[in-house]
Amino acid sequence: MKLKIDNKIFERFPDLILGVASINNINNNGDNPEISNLLRESEEQIMKNLANTLIIEHPQIIPWREAYRKFGAKPKDYPSSIENLLRRTVKGQQVRHINKLVDIYNIISLKYLLPVGGEDISKIKGDIFLTYASSSETPVTLLGESEPRPPHPGEVIYKDDIGILCRRWNWKEADRTKLTEETKNAVIVIEGLPPVDKTKIQEALRKLDGLIKKYCGGEINSSVLDKTNPQFEL
Repeated sequence: MKLKIDNKIFERFPDLILGVASINNINNNGDNPEISNLLRESEEQIMKNLANTLIIEHPQIIPWREAYRKFGAKPKDYPSSIENLLRRTVKGQQVRHINKLVDIYNIISLKYLLPVGGEDISKIKGDIFLTYASSSETPVTLLGESEPRPPHPGEVIYKDDIGILCRRWNWKEADRTKLTEETKNAVIVIEGLPPVDKTKIQEALRKLDGLIKKYCGGEINSSVLDKTNPQFEL
């Protein structure tokens, strides 16, 4: 199984960088107070750092709003995952506990102000593609929704042989492949658009790897993908 970036993505987003971690044999059960404390600390730091800043004017949020506009999504109505996370945090809403792996990637997302998401590899069929949606995509049920809906043609999606894994790039994930406490093998993706560079993605990956090994165990292989290295064996 591989994660592949469609070359057409680089035609519009030539400086896209993905940090990808393939994680195997983890223990994702239960909660850990240390993880919860790290999450609260990340929220407090965001509140302090962004106290007098408009989120939509932050230099790491602007590129995602522009990217969404390029494929026809209104960022006001469909904020990127990192913008949505920051919106809730600056309002004083705590990021709720989901499971250890999701809590850890939310810590990374807040710490580095980057979109981060993950999927359960056991629920994926074939390779994972970051590509554009066609007019024939199968409707998908997203997290928190009850009815399946197809993506709009031309929007950026993650997909496998069965269907959509995430709509509007990193806006909302499919229910089918979500991470749960029963997850043993997973893929985590950290996404960067300029001004984010490879060094920052590598730093975020190292921090992610360290937290997962400490709190979930398992084995982790990671890589940074870009237009010169567009795929990774999971």
